[in-house]
Amino acid sequence: MNPEEVHVLQQSSWKNQSILRHLDDDELAFLEQSAEITHYKKNEIIFLQGKRIGGCYVVLSGIVKQFKTGAEGKNYILRLAKPFEILGYRSVLSNESACNTSIAIEDSAVYYIPKDCLHHLVKTNGNFALDLLQIACRELEESHLLITEIAQKSVKERLAELLLTLKNKFGVNENGQLNVTLSRDEYASIVGTATESVIRLLSEFKTERYIDVNGKKITIMNEKALERMAASIVYAANN
Repeated sequence: MNPEEVHVLQQSSWKNQSILRHLDDDELAFLEQSAEITHYKKNEIIFLQGKRIGGCYVVLSGIVKQFKTGAEGKNYILRLAKPFEILGYRSVLSNESACNTSIAIEDSAVYYIPKDCLHHLVKTNGNFALDLLQIACRELEESHLLITEIAQKSVKERLAELLLTLKNKFGVNENGQLNVTLSRDEYASIVGTATESVIRLLSEFKTERYIDVNGKKITIMNEKALERMAASIVYAANN
């Protein structure tokens, strides 16, 4: 690991916001011997569904899309991971092939933790292991909520809720636009509908002045209206 990467690990944001906050100086030094920071360009694959991975990944910068490919070849987006979230740990701990594909949707950097290092930290650091278990529980709850949403809510309600969730999780830029840029196909994959339905609904939201649309950039103009439409508490906003 080069001096710049070591400096990144020593920044307070890592200790305060990622699972690495549970590690002491000796454990961080242990990681530095074999872990590394890897940079990925937009649309570059980090790991593939069905392939063995040699470790897990903590997002350092950028946004990573995780999706599962169905038997018919269609992709279903499971999650958009922001900085300090961890990827691939369940497959590593269960000694199974990756259960999804992870791809950078913008230029990103990830901190790669080899399998042996992860196993060592789980066995020797109770707080680290507990935090990892809690993350797994939250992700399972999110999956259950998503299934419920698809069964009980209309596409319009789910799209409104998704827009609110994206704002709460990723924030907005200086122009008030969402800090995550998705294609219409990606919105459709997350909501669970056809791309044509997303295009129609976004146009309707724009006409009603709930949002403003400039290409792939979306600005939420009337958050209260979207909240009423979503008709429930936004989930997974702070994970």
